[in-house]
Amino acid sequence: MNISFRNFNLDIFGSSHGDEIGVIIRGFPEGLVIDDDYVRKMMDRRRPGKSRLTTLRDESDQVIVRSGVINSCTDGNDIIGVIKNTNKRSGDYSSLKDTPRPSHADLTAFLKYKGKLDMTGGGPFSGRLTAPMVYAGSIAKKALEDKGIKIVSHIRSIGKISDEPLNQLVYDEKQLASFQSNKLPVINSDVSKRLIDYIDEVRNKLDSVGSTIETAVYDAPAGLGEHSDYSMEGMISRTVFCIPGVKGIEFGKGFELSKMNGSKANDEIYYDSDMKIKTKTNHSGGILGGISNGMPITFTIAMKPTPSIAKKQQTINFATKENVAIEVVGRHDPCIGIRAVPVVEAMCALVIFDYLLENDKHE
Repeated sequence: MNISFRNFNLDIFGSSHGDEIGVIIRGFPEGLVIDDDYVRKMMDRRRPGKSRLTTLRDESDQVIVRSGVINSCTDGNDIIGVIKNTNKRSGDYSSLKDTPRPSHADLTAFLKYKGKLDMTGGGPFSGRLTAPMVYAGSIAKKALEDKGIKIVSHIRSIGKISDEPLNQLVYDEKQLASFQSNKLPVINSDVSKRLIDYIDEVRNKLDSVGSTIETAVYDAPAGLGEHSDYSMEGMISRTVFCIPGVKGIEFGKGFELSKMNGSKANDEIYYDSDMKIKTKTNHSGGILGGISNGMPITFTIAMKPTPSIAKKQQTINFATKENVAIEVVGRHDPCIGIRAVPVVEAMCALVIFDYLLENDKHE
């Protein structure tokens, strides 16, 4: 999988049930500090096997850096980070070779590659490949934080249960403290408890559930982005859609704006006491004409339910050309949104970091 930006690109390799997965980062500048503790914390937020609320597959997700980093700094060469797969159970997928899981890329992979692609564990479409994304994004996210730019994501909803929204105007340290203290990445502790009970209920019914993830980029400078090919909304969208399971995105109030009058939707502009340009509201999500306006950049993505469920469903058999029933066995997340939160932060960080590098080229 190749994910290209203007100043660097990622080549993500491996598969869920191969020996290893990893990423080659080409184009990161020399001299970026690699904070191993920071990277480890980001990787731990995503890694499986930590609780009953996620898949029981237990991987350490320790990144082995094979090149591009010397004395905890990037040296300007390609960065190669590798993660070993140590807890595979490929036998769980032996019955799925000819029977695609409903709403899984099993079907489209077969149709496109004529059955020649190894789809064990989801193959290249597996959420396992988000681990290298987090590694690359954690380097960018730390570089942004060193410049005072903060990126925060949380579960906005699971099923019909919703958390409080992020502060749309300023960074709120209390909200970040809530994410760290709750068992789920949500602001409201009561919501966290309700969601835990709800996810247990869904799992016990051999089912899964969808979710939304809200993200805010605080203190990014105005003027990032362009009005055409490299619009802020466009770059964030194309990058976030590289995450398996993402099915929708909206910025600021998004689709709700279609129901509002201009007098309510418009973000009125003013100078604050420091003569900085601000808006009284942030319905536009900090982006106008594809360019950041200095307010927090906010967006929400929709994650579909995990398609791999143990409940009986109807599918087909490619080999026999019959309609058949399927019950998926194995270890799967009842809600993929929980572990996707740091992945969204990582992918967003890569977009913002690329914009900053582009700005530096023209100063």
